[in-house]
Amino acid sequence: MTGVEPVAVDGGTAAALLAALRERGWTVATAESLTGGQVAARLVDVPGASRALRGGVVAYATDAKAEVLGVDATLLAAHGAVHPEVARQMAERVRPLLRADVGLSTTGVAGPEQQDGNSPGTVHVAVATPAGTVVRTLALTGDRAAIRTATCDAVLREALAAVSAAPAGEDPGTPGAATALWRS
Repeated sequence: MTGVEPVAVDGGTAAALLAALRERGWTVATAESLTGGQVAARLVDVPGASRALRGGVVAYATDAKAEVLGVDATLLAAHGAVHPEVARQMAERVRPLLRADVGLSTTGVAGPEQQDGNSPGTVHVAVATPAGTVVRTLALTGDRAAIRTATCDAVLREALAAVSAAPAGEDPGTPGAATALWRS
């Protein structure tokens, strides 16, 4: 996905995601890097969010991704924090950490400088559900704030699509038991 335009911050996608989660009896947790807690904040802005939101981890520093979330340190050393596999591991590992059925993650470069050879706007988001994990690579444009906003919008839309695609009443199984489904 390239050139993603941020949508109005009206809570619509966050509210729809929380409703879909409640309908299935599922919970959600976030693992955020470049968004610094904005995804969790968008969810918290919706009245009644506590019925589905378990919590969030802001792992901004690379070593925090390994130490708190359990992202493979060898992967981080080889590729840095801006990598689709890092996003996948963040989303999958926040599930059991916070005992949630669904994990959302964001990692990337908001700018203004490059990071680990990645240009500003290089972003990876992931959604881990009982049905599997979807990783989306984005090439966003705009300033730092626009990139962070577009990242939040993208991960919430991806989460809504993933949760809505799951049959209502499906047993979530064991949090963290997702398999990898790659999309970009």
